Amino acid sequence: MPRDEEQKLIARARRGHADAYRALVDAYKERLYAFVWRTVRHHHEAEDICQAAFVRAYESLDSYSGEYAFSTWLFTIAYRLCLNHVRKRKALSGEVDFAHVGRAEPDAPQVLANTEEARRLRRTIWSAVERLSLPQRSAVLLFYREGKSCEEIGRVLNTPTVTVKSHLHRARAKLRKLLSAELVDDWMALQFLGDTHSA
Repeated sequence: MPRDEEQKLIARARRGHADAYRALVDAYKERLYAFVWRTVRHHHEAEDICQAAFVRAYESLDSYSGEYAFSTWLFTIAYRLCLNHVRKRKALSGEVDFAHVGRAEPDAPQVLANTEEARRLRRTIWSAVERLSLPQRSAVLLFYREGKSCEEIGRVLNTPTVTVKSHLHRARAKLRKLLSAELVDDWMALQFLGDTHSA
């Protein structure tokens, strides 16, 4: 969504126009759900967190500053809700299970998107991503999937930009250890987690 259109919707939503906020929800609900689901790995929990994030964002619209994209602010709210959820789950179970295999993503490059090999590769990559620490995994998702800058990710994770760069560097190093040499080559060809942005 163009930034000027987004700002107009926010201004209208602040004045009580529910249709304007619905338009913002529609614009970001799929991206937000994908991010939250990758964090909590449970459909209903992800839906609940997304709903809570949108409600909290609506209730706090007056505190939103146009200095950063609305999506950065929204992802910050959702990430904090995810952290609280994961901490509660860990306290109840004694551990957090990040071992589930990830589902195939619909937006891989078209050249490989519909092949069984591509689906297998994405599952393998996501399985490796889920073995990263929560901050590393979140940084990877925000950087490669959402195209957020290190500064924006720092705002979402409430951490300095240099720490975000460290998370990304360590995450890439760990993923290269977890994935075979053949997979690393395919992984770079997919341009899914490759160095397409400067970190």
